[in-house]
Amino acid sequence: MKKFNLKNPIHLFATGFGSGLIQPAPGTWGSLAGVLIAILLWNLTASSLFFIGLSLIGFIAGCYICDKTSQDLNVHDDGRIVWDEIVAIFMMFAFLPEYNWLLYILTFICFRIFDILKPYPIRYFDEKLETGLGIMFDDILAAVYALLALHLIYWFI
Repeated sequence: MKKFNLKNPIHLFATGFGSGLIQPAPGTWGSLAGVLIAILLWNLTASSLFFIGLSLIGFIAGCYICDKTSQDLNVHDDGRIVWDEIVAIFMMFAFLPEYNWLLYILTFICFRIFDILKPYPIRYFDEKLETGLGIMFDDILAAVYALLALHLIYWFI
């Protein structure tokens, strides 16, 4: 298995600034990095529109970043590529029902559950789309499921 070159900015972003290199469970560490960055950015901006824009830019760039890194490593969707988790968390922050530590923790937990379990159609797209779009898209779908779950939890609480 080829190594990441963190001097290469594409690999640096793909690994979530190195968080995806932490073992075990690099996707969990990348998601945690995403939540921490999102909390920091939310405290600076408090803007859902900012997170919508950041998510769109991150998704478009991520299609290239993830695809290029996969090609460099010669491995499709290497587990250490976590840019997709980070962007999915950013998208979730655009639509949270409330902004507090309980929701931040639930955001992390709900996203990880759906990203790991990959209910239909997430697993389908994860298996069928083989480009950077595929790497990014399944995590966006997991974020949508997680947001629905968060809103249901919030509604019941």
